[in-house]
Amino acid sequence: MLHVKHLTVQYSPGDPLVLRDIHFSLEPAERVALIGANGAGKSTLLLTLIGVIKPREGGITLGGIPMNQERLRELRQLAGMVFQDPDNQLFMPTLMDDIGFGLRNYGFDETAIEERIAAILAQLGISHLKNRLSHKLSGGEKRLAALAGVLVMDPSLLLLDEPSAFLDPRSRRTLISILAGLPQTMLVATHDLDLAQTLCPRAILLKEGRVFAEGPTQELLQNHTLLEQAGL
Repeated sequence: MLHVKHLTVQYSPGDPLVLRDIHFSLEPAERVALIGANGAGKSTLLLTLIGVIKPREGGITLGGIPMNQERLRELRQLAGMVFQDPDNQLFMPTLMDDIGFGLRNYGFDETAIEERIAAILAQLGISHLKNRLSHKLSGGEKRLAALAGVLVMDPSLLLLDEPSAFLDPRSRRTLISILAGLPQTMLVATHDLDLAQTLCPRAILLKEGRVFAEGPTQELLQNHTLLEQAGL
């Protein structure tokens, strides 16, 4: 599904390297946690995987397609990212407008758009919110709305940046339950180690832009010395 080889990222020439020789793979339908202290490079890695940040070195292959500028539009139909702050994704007047934005951008007809939106709202249990103003939704509702805007595009790979941030316990449990039932391959960047353990059988631990450890989530999270070394 996803193969990352020798990925190195530097924001500008002369700046320190943000990611250093990152190498990993995700299999279809696999859910993997991406953990690490603040500044370890988790968000940068996710943004690089959808082509927002251009790597200095290395390569990314998604669904057998190598990432390059010529195929970026095609690749962004295969991978969708839910940002840490849903307000960065919800910018249209109503929830329906927000969720349908990507579909309209890719030229879907209105009948198909309405059908897809109705299906994804029902799947996430938020059909009652479809005519609500996006900025008046609660934090949990905004999180699900942002997720709906990505899932409606039917991506194969789902990238989630701190999905449980700012959620109350009930909203957090609802979100975890929904994510656990989705068929997509997932890479979940999170400080919520309980979420990582519940949702993701495997974890990748970043430290200072490098893969510091990788393996079964349960084993990594029980290694207190390793977590201490990684700033967790």
